[in-house]
Amino acid sequence: MDTSTHHTINGLFEQLGLDSSDAAIEAFIKEKRPLDKNLKLADAEFWSKSQAAFLSQSWQDDAEWAVAMDELSTRLRA
Repeated sequence: MDTSTHHTINGLFEQLGLDSSDAAIEAFIKEKRPLDKNLKLADAEFWSKSQAAFLSQSWQDDAEWAVAMDELSTRLRA
């Protein structure tokens, strides 16, 4: 795995096909939180099937997106 690449939460939103501006991410988080602490990020009801599949597979693969996904998960639960 190339550990020199750091994917940001903005890049994750781009990958998910969502508006990746800081303002849009903040609005998304504000609208969707709080996410139940026992629910996996990929299992949240607001994702499309393809978005949920990407998140689930990326987490299982411990992909480079894992850090950005963890940040999003933390912010959704705050």
